[in-house]
Amino acid sequence: MPTRSRPPVPGTGESLPVALSGTPSRHRMPRCPGAPTGARPAAHSFGHRLRPLLLFAVSLLTGGFLGGCEPEPEYDLVIRGGTVYDGSGEAGQEVDVAVVGDSIVALGDLGGARGREEVDASGMAVAPGFINMLSWATESLLEDGRAMSDILQGVTLEVMGEGTSMGPIPDSLKDWAKSQQGDITYEIPWNTLGEYLEHLEDRGVSVNVASFVGATTVRINVVGFDDRAPTGEELERMVAMVHQAMEEGAVGVASALIYTPAFYADTPELVALARAAGEHGGMYISHMRSEGNRLLESLDELLTVAREADVHAEIYHLKAAGESNYPKLDELVRRVEDARARGLEVTADMYTYTAGATGLDAAMPPWAQEGGPEAWFDRLRDPAMRARIAAEMVRPTDEWENLMLAAGGPENVLLVGFKQDSLKHLTGRTLAEVAEMRGTAPEITAMDLVASDESRVGAVYFMMSEENVKKKIALPWVSFCSDAGALATEGVFLESNPHPRAYGSFARLLGKYVREEEVLPLEEAVRKLTSLPAENLGLRRRGRLEPGYLADVVVFDPATIRDNATFAEPHQYATGVRYVLVNGQVVVRDGEHTGATPGRVVRGPGWTGWEDSGS
Repeated sequence: MPTRSRPPVPGTGESLPVALSGTPSRHRMPRCPGAPTGARPAAHSFGHRLRPLLLFAVSLLTGGFLGGCEPEPEYDLVIRGGTVYDGSGEAGQEVDVAVVGDSIVALGDLGGARGREEVDASGMAVAPGFINMLSWATESLLEDGRAMSDILQGVTLEVMGEGTSMGPIPDSLKDWAKSQQGDITYEIPWNTLGEYLEHLEDRGVSVNVASFVGATTVRINVVGFDDRAPTGEELERMVAMVHQAMEEGAVGVASALIYTPAFYADTPELVALARAAGEHGGMYISHMRSEGNRLLESLDELLTVAREADVHAEIYHLKAAGESNYPKLDELVRRVEDARARGLEVTADMYTYTAGATGLDAAMPPWAQEGGPEAWFDRLRDPAMRARIAAEMVRPTDEWENLMLAAGGPENVLLVGFKQDSLKHLTGRTLAEVAEMRGTAPEITAMDLVASDESRVGAVYFMMSEENVKKKIALPWVSFCSDAGALATEGVFLESNPHPRAYGSFARLLGKYVREEEVLPLEEAVRKLTSLPAENLGLRRRGRLEPGYLADVVVFDPATIRDNATFAEPHQYATGVRYVLVNGQVVVRDGEHTGATPGRVVRGPGWTGWEDSGS
């Protein structure tokens, strides 16, 4: 078995593996009668890069060795009077937080200190920035780097790449990729995943960005859309692509197995790709092959991949879909906890709603989609093929995941996104309503819509139970996600209706499930939003409020934070977040976006540039 390794994490008893960096800042060094004045290190010297830790250490040492002489540091920013939930899961403490440059340098009673900016957090919770474990901000950040819907909930890191990622993409696929774009259109000047992430940073984004490399993307690069296994040589090429992406900073490899062409991948293919990611300290994360009728069998496949690849595995958006499958969640939890007890690293993430969202392709058989979107559209226009597809759409089966049946029927399928202007007036109607308007059966209506729109047609499927949502929230190994873009209530984003999770998944956790329903305590919710995903991803200096960690910080009112988006009116920002810092810069002040774009690429443990980066 290959040996996996993760980088040492500050705050775990291991030595800090990297130098700390920060922008130049004024400091009054500790001074006592007769003490000499120290020279400030040059802005780009090694000493300056270690300055946040050195200042913290000096303040402690001088207080101890010089008879309690009080230092008078002047910080870039001080957050005062809030209750700090540091990400550990421990109860909150009323302490101050000091920031210099991009780093946290002190926590405690800083009453004598001064900051160039002072934040009064009285009555507020102060926490590490939240991590969105499944973000579809891949395109929305190209349109609007402010990440409004997420940053106003306290999200400071978008983790992308569920099955498909924005690289690798050769020049030969770029015209096809552009033809698949919807309301948001953009050029593709990058080829690799690392280049895409750097492209975002160069353009300016308000949040940090990270990504898995998509197993589907790798498959399309090599095998295309065919329903077949890769040859030995092709699998070697796919594995090499994963290695390259990991060296560029990907956090692991991700699969989404209900969709084509990922559906055509067998377990040995997934093991090979996961093993490649694991050799760089990355993880395997999966939208499993079934979340409904074959939920437990699909879990067994994920556990097989984890075991045979010797890799940490995570379940994307954990659920038991379809009323007949609701009882399976308890058995899934039992199996996961048994695997964890036997030493397998297995975790999950979730969004805080009873409805999922994807496309109408998730209601049609995978064989109909072989060959790619154009071949699928052609089949939907062929009378003989249409008859076969329609029959399979209404026939219960365990052979593929039919979300229309999982939802209980077309009345529980909400249409939310079209590509063609001529169809956008149907946004917000159910598939059953549109079928009645047109006088056609729901399965025929679905095929007609996809063929006319030449897209998968965005759809929301109501298919989970509220009881199970609460059970999942309480699990200690479950983190959180939006499974959505980072949107704004303006411009091109208003061309379609997203699932309200795009605007409310994290605020809903803290308002509805922590404050109102007391499903779990606030300190545990913060841990599951911050240090848990950071540790799962092997991130350096993220996910905690500790000296030496990067200053991704959210200040929110636990008494008022809430989600406001609904399925009928989804374009509504959450409220209750007062301040957000990203890498030490204020992005949200008094509940309003400042326009700052300090977001950076957050790279996984396999990145080859760690030694040269000084971070």
